[in-house]
Amino acid sequence: MEVTQRPTDLMRAVTQHSYGSADSLTAVETARPEAGPEEVLIEMHAAGVDRGVWHLMTGLPYLVRLTGFGLTKPKQPIPGLDASGRVVAVGEGVTRFEVGDDVFGIARGAYAEYAVAEEKKLSHKPGNISFEQAGVAAISGITALQALFDQGKVQSGQRVLVIGASGGVGGYAVQLAKAAGAVVTGVASGRKATLVQSLGADHVIDYREADYLDGSAEYDLIIDTGGRNPLRKLRRALTQNGTLVIVGGEDGGKLTGGIGRQIRAMLLSPFVSQRLVMFISQEHHRHIDRLAEFIESGEVTPRVGHRYELDSAATAISDLVAGNAEGKSVIAIHRNRI
Repeated sequence: MEVTQRPTDLMRAVTQHSYGSADSLTAVETARPEAGPEEVLIEMHAAGVDRGVWHLMTGLPYLVRLTGFGLTKPKQPIPGLDASGRVVAVGEGVTRFEVGDDVFGIARGAYAEYAVAEEKKLSHKPGNISFEQAGVAAISGITALQALFDQGKVQSGQRVLVIGASGGVGGYAVQLAKAAGAVVTGVASGRKATLVQSLGADHVIDYREADYLDGSAEYDLIIDTGGRNPLRKLRRALTQNGTLVIVGGEDGGKLTGGIGRQIRAMLLSPFVSQRLVMFISQEHHRHIDRLAEFIESGEVTPRVGHRYELDSAATAISDLVAGNAEGKSVIAIHRNRI
């Protein structure tokens, strides 16, 4: 039987042409991208699933659309940010990578067989982890790293509370806080307690069974990735000079999402003894390189949750929204060359 060679300028990718739910995603054959100046073309092996993908898919909150991602439809029709794979082409001016290098980081349109990334948003993949592990590492890992070290100023011996400890950012925050020598308490649902313990948490609280913000325990640093806790309750669980770092937000309506709580924290912080911090994670290889060092040392191990094929990307996102994901889910991508 004659085998038809697949055109080399085509690839399979997940696409969407309007904002909407996961039902708006479709796997199709489309044109393969090309690397521009200071960009790298990656043959994709794995891509992570996180809330950022959901926000860009739905265009919610509407603030997302106003910040350059497309007013009426996604400017980037292929979703996906977290990426790992092998370099197959480099653009003019690229100096840190060569064809054949294994990389991980942040790309445009990662839910595809090929994706383009800016050189400054990539690092070499640590040799002691798989492509799938690398595919769930960059975005959540560097967000947790910056929240703990750059914003939270975590110190050895401090009591650290991680809210949302079973999620993408929370799972890395637990591991990084332990690497810093902190005493870590993780908050998650009871069925995810084993996962949080395996990440190194000294204590695990089931948020459905206990009011962990009632002030009976105080923490030097709180990393809140949950997005729904009132500021007054978070402050009640802080020491007098403690620090609260709010990471993202999943509440507050369709217009601005959870950013209102962050702004209130920033405005209040100068008038109280506690530090109340909001920040936007910086996407740069200096942070990814730093994360890679923790991974190579064994202090941080990327934990892959559920695994999906490329054609099941919509299911992966739906499961994330429904709260069914443990750790960070991955899209495994296999190039069909025939």
